[in-house]
Amino acid sequence: MARKVREADLDRWVEAYRRAWESNDPADVIALWTEDAAYHRRPDEEPARGHDAILAQWLENADSVGETTFEYEVLAYGDGVGFVRGWTTYLTAPPMEYSNLWVIRLAPDGRAREFTEWWMVSE
Repeated sequence: MARKVREADLDRWVEAYRRAWESNDPADVIALWTEDAAYHRRPDEEPARGHDAILAQWLENADSVGETTFEYEVLAYGDGVGFVRGWTTYLTAPPMEYSNLWVIRLAPDGRAREFTEWWMVSE
């Protein structure tokens, strides 16, 4: 049976994700995931699996430091899984805004073993 996920667990993970997003430091990125994690950038694509594939995908799609703002709220959590809604603004000209829905399956140590994101342009 999976460990109960609490809101504080999700807050810690999302804050670490945001640090990795801003730094693009491989150590920050790898620290988010279990060794065999699956990262679905879109639910209809094959996931990146494992540290090497996740890091390669992350760096291929990396944003520049300070390029975005991000806010989120934890929607729900339970047996090993949490749901987070986020809002991302790219500080470009003109600014681009995205809505995000994340499904995060956490291992007992707080790292993600599976992460799926849906993102869409906000209007």
